[in-house]
Amino acid sequence: MGERKGQNLYYPPDYDPKVGGLNKFMGTHALRERARKLHMGILIIRFEMPYNIWCEGCKNHIGMGVRYNAEKTKIGMYYSTPVYQFRMKCHLCDNHFEIKTDPGNLDYVIVSGARRQENRWDPTENGQIVPDTKETQKRLFDDAMFKLEHKTGDEDMSKLAKPRLGLLVGRNEMVWKDDYEANCVLRRNFRKRRKELEESAVNDSLLLAKSSLNINLLPESEEDKNMASLLSLRPSRSIEEKHSVARSKILNSPALPSSSGLLTSFGGLKKEESISKAVPLTRNSLGIMIKRNKTNDKDQSSIETKLNDNNNEKELGMKDKVQDSIETEIRNKVSLVGDYSSSSENSD
Repeated sequence: MGERKGQNLYYPPDYDPKVGGLNKFMGTHALRERARKLHMGILIIRFEMPYNIWCEGCKNHIGMGVRYNAEKTKIGMYYSTPVYQFRMKCHLCDNHFEIKTDPGNLDYVIVSGARRQENRWDPTENGQIVPDTKETQKRLFDDAMFKLEHKTGDEDMSKLAKPRLGLLVGRNEMVWKDDYEANCVLRRNFRKRRKELEESAVNDSLLLAKSSLNINLLPESEEDKNMASLLSLRPSRSIEEKHSVARSKILNSPALPSSSGLLTSFGGLKKEESISKAVPLTRNSLGIMIKRNKTNDKDQSSIETKLNDNNNEKELGMKDKVQDSIETEIRNKVSLVGDYSSSSENSD
């Protein structure tokens, strides 16, 4: 591919081949800006993050695969393998973090400025094959009995894992035997799920707009539906009902106490309790007297009897009807209070 690029190999007229190459003649390096700290033993390279980390400066997450311009420095040796350290600046803040290689464990180690996001687990917990360590490899090479025991243990583990592996292989063949149909089923499920998510998003937006809220709604569950069905909310009153209640309260509330001790409302109405407790008006309370005639003693006695009956019937709640009948008989047979005897004597 190099011959396809324009190398710009322009040699000026004063070029001296005895000096060396064109870079030496021009006093530049082939790596240009990447080699500006080469005299300090630092080479600038493009470094890719080997795993997920947390920046100690801004506390943000930096994912695996993010690339940085890192300063590469050789800090030591692991046997015949050099150990390099990389220093780079976070793209979200001004913090710098350093990472070095670990050839002994085939890994990278964070020196400063960041911490690793731990997503590691024990491979023996989920049935993975664990490679032998160096100590185990040494014992397998030196100890024949240990090698035999290790081989026997591996065979036993393979016999136990064989049924499970057969089920996995059979399931894989059953599902992916017709890859086109499997792909269609998978895409059909994705489309169905996408439509459900779109409908739920529309319903949630309408509910939030109706309630004037700005929160994230969780999906419904059966437990939430059952709890909501058990709740009974009291409906609020309308504006007309509130106005009618306030108006009735104003009309029934007392304005000023009257001279008779009764409380009068703003509408000129008396309370039903005060009316029911008021003393009923009778002839005795009004000072009306009835004159008795000699000729009408029997009639008067019958009237008094009816008056007594009237009192009894008042207690029984029939005062109006009896009162009207008695007043009619009194008008027919008895005259009201007046001194008519003196006028009759003078006429005689």
